[in-house]
Amino acid sequence: MNILIIGPSWVGDMVMAQTLFQCLKQRHPDCAIDVLAPEWSRPILERMPEVRRALSFPLGHGALELATRRRIGKSLKGQYDQAILLPNSLKSALVPFFAGIPKRTGWRGEFRYGLLNDVRALDKARYPLMIERFMALAYEPGAQLAQPYPQPRLQIDADSRAAALAKFGLVLDRPVLVLCPGAEFGEAKRWPSEHYAQVAENRIREGWQVWLFGSKKDHPVGEAIRDRLIPGLREESVNLSGETSLAEAIDLMSCAEAVVSNDSGLMHVAAALNRPLVAVYGSTSPGFTPPLADQVEVVRLGLDCSPCFDRTCRFGHYNCLRLLEPQRVVSALETLQGPERVDALVEVD
Repeated sequence: MNILIIGPSWVGDMVMAQTLFQCLKQRHPDCAIDVLAPEWSRPILERMPEVRRALSFPLGHGALELATRRRIGKSLKGQYDQAILLPNSLKSALVPFFAGIPKRTGWRGEFRYGLLNDVRALDKARYPLMIERFMALAYEPGAQLAQPYPQPRLQIDADSRAAALAKFGLVLDRPVLVLCPGAEFGEAKRWPSEHYAQVAENRIREGWQVWLFGSKKDHPVGEAIRDRLIPGLREESVNLSGETSLAEAIDLMSCAEAVVSNDSGLMHVAAALNRPLVAVYGSTSPGFTPPLADQVEVVRLGLDCSPCFDRTCRFGHYNCLRLLEPQRVVSALETLQGPERVDALVEVD
């Protein structure tokens, strides 16, 4: 059985999609799963053992380009028994339709009748989590989801990780705290840089080193965090935001003794690497897309105005993040590490 997945367009969603792949493999152990998704997602998919091939989708988010979608569909004709669509857009249904895939499964949305022939009606109350909405597409309509739910788990190649460490001159002689201070969604997800700096200073004084990750747009906030550290401590941090590829970032994050992150794609990467994780929430809620790992501390204030799911604060104060004190995160880190002082790196999974 060959299955084509039309993948999502966000890092965190792609990580969480692994729960669907795991369910498909549980139901059909011999199935082959290919994922058609943007090229940037290849490093994530290549670290998922359930995926046979990552197929690059050349169009940007929101682009229609009907002729290109028809061409891609025709090139896949006769190769698949089923297509499962994770996006709910009409555009995402075109390639499987042009490919003539016999069974085309997805949630009802954007008038996709005819393009899909296995259309599901989403009961949001029954499936409040995003992973539940992904996983349900592996089963027949109305079927009970298997318990316990699988967790995303990315597999790291030791040689690839060693190459990334060597490239950036990083040494694992002290525990590593990874900070992910960016969030593509907007300011209402970004814990203030001065708070991150206090957490970094605390860990450095305890004998740790600090690595910062993010996109090129996150590089300035990484520098703002480092600039708040006094001389002598600043040298114990490195800003890798925008410097690494996604593949390198994933491999290097697997070295972390602990991670502090906003609600972002990198938060889900850290969870899928099963690193001890403190997840900081402001305008959003862990009730829909929580980090899925064994050691997670969620830190949030739960103000009356949150979660609002706005990109910017409608009141302009960002109190859900600004008033969340760094000591809350430091305490969460200490809870994750347990009562004993960390004297050496734990073995990386």
